[in-house]
Amino acid sequence: MSPGDEHDSFGGVGGSGQTRTRLPEGNSGDVYGGARRPVRSSRSLITVVGVVVLLVAAIAFANRGGGDPADAAGPNSDTPGKTAPTAATGVPPVTGKNGRIPTGYAHDEQGAQSAATNYAVALGSVEMFNADRRREIVRAVHAPAVVEDLLKKFDASYTAELMASAGLNEDGTAPSGMILVARTIPIGAKVRDYTDNSATVEVWCTSLGGLAGTGSTKPVTSTWFTITEKLTWVEDDWRLESLDQREGPTPVNGDNRASMSEEIAGAVEGYGGFTYAR
Repeated sequence: MSPGDEHDSFGGVGGSGQTRTRLPEGNSGDVYGGARRPVRSSRSLITVVGVVVLLVAAIAFANRGGGDPADAAGPNSDTPGKTAPTAATGVPPVTGKNGRIPTGYAHDEQGAQSAATNYAVALGSVEMFNADRRREIVRAVHAPAVVEDLLKKFDASYTAELMASAGLNEDGTAPSGMILVARTIPIGAKVRDYTDNSATVEVWCTSLGGLAGTGSTKPVTSTWFTITEKLTWVEDDWRLESLDQREGPTPVNGDNRASMSEEIAGAVEGYGGFTYAR
């Protein structure tokens, strides 16, 4: 996959998938309502701009406290209306943060899995559509030796034409009345290879992508894919050296009725993300 490939739909960090959704009856004026949509194959915008062997694309991490489990709920856990990451069980996976990206993973297989999982989430989030945040994320999760080349590829990929094909404004923001959705949700991770200075980790994910809002022509859909991340131990932390991804494994979709656009938009705004740990 190269940055120049063009697709017209979202779908998460990458890969292609098939979705089968039973939509609500009635309210044919809403793009999420009306008749049942046929099964179709979707290739994500984030795949287009993200997968060039070394990269994927980003969701904001909620700030996490230090290594002390008492701090795991974060500084906003007692603030009404604020979301905070869940407290991880087992060995504390994160001892610090780089901006809003969890860093400081344990120098072992568990730490490598935690790093790979959180990096997949970061690179599959809506923040990758913002030039400044994208650069921060790329620098935070990748090994220094590959950062500058990746930044050039990303900047050359997120063009005005690409944004337009996704239904976004030129600066990557959603049109008035719409909410851009781009979330990657890891299902599980496993270590394929491990040495003291390197690790290959597979992360099985699902993702949500699209524009939520009345009249959207890019409704939020889901995809399934597996990311293979090659990590290196550098500067006392696990960092991405390269990655690749493939479609699936994809489960059979249930008979849930798709929600109306307002409900999807409200859920995206109301439910925060997580810091993941093995």
